[in-house]
Amino acid sequence: MNDDTNKPEDDKAATATEATDINQEQQTAEPAATPDPIEALKAENGDLRDKLLRTIAEMENLRKRNEREIADTRSYAIAGFARDMLTATDSLSRALMVLPAEARDSSDTTTKSLIEGIEMTEREMQRLLAKHGVKPIEAEGQKFDPHKHQAMFEVPDPSRPEGTVVQVVQAGFAIGDRVLRPAMVGVAKGGGATGAPAEGTIDKSV
Repeated sequence: MNDDTNKPEDDKAATATEATDINQEQQTAEPAATPDPIEALKAENGDLRDKLLRTIAEMENLRKRNEREIADTRSYAIAGFARDMLTATDSLSRALMVLPAEARDSSDTTTKSLIEGIEMTEREMQRLLAKHGVKPIEAEGQKFDPHKHQAMFEVPDPSRPEGTVVQVVQAGFAIGDRVLRPAMVGVAKGGGATGAPAEGTIDKSV
């Protein structure tokens, strides 16, 4: 009799235990909590800000590059024309150099006017070249620079430092930072670093 009496109570306890297990399983199976929308917006805002800053930096670099290219185009657009102008100017200079001074003095009025016209034309061409940024390259007395000078011959001169430009055969010109034409020069040979005779040589000037 006692066993039959306790049986409903045992059933109730078992049912309560099962309900507790089911409740725990449901709690375990519940999805993770939804992220805070404010934090999500903050993260998205930070990402958009980084992208905006990168875009601004790229646009600024592009603007600077375009400005450099435009400046280079303006500076060097006439490089080919200027090089041709130098050839014409050289021809005028050579024409004047072959005229001896006595020939100029003894020339008639027409010839003198012609010579003066050639001189004026040469000066004007040089002025126009300088106006557009074409400048002569310093050479005589300078240390030989293969980027600006072209050595045509060596001059034995122990009184000058080795590698010094001592004679200019043809003037060189540059436009901006670019060499249009290197200067053709003669370079000192035989001198030491300070102009004294190099070691193992004899100074014959004494």
